[in-house]
Amino acid sequence: MVNADRALESHETACLLNVGEKPARVQITLFFADRDPVGPYEIEVDARRTLHMRFNDLAEPEAVPRDTSYASVIESDVPIIVQHTRLDSRAAEISLLSTMAFPAE
Repeated sequence: MVNADRALESHETACLLNVGEKPARVQITLFFADRDPVGPYEIEVDARRTLHMRFNDLAEPEAVPRDTSYASVIESDVPIIVQHTRLDSRAAEISLLSTMAFPAE
């Protein structure tokens, strides 16, 4: 069940899809305009599974700063598909943006 308090909270999410037969060990590094990168954040996605990961929930090696622009590099030891989504709920007219990335072969 989705927590109603969080359902429309502004956030960025990476949907990590592992269609392979082995678990994926994923590392995420965040880059900023005015400070050194942070990471890697380490996540595992089981074989033939998906994981919806909110950047706001990342805590180690440090919490992702709010109201700060950043970019992410997502690396995996096996091929995965990543869908990156951003929900901006600051205004009544909610905006949603989504992009897809596939592994390079």
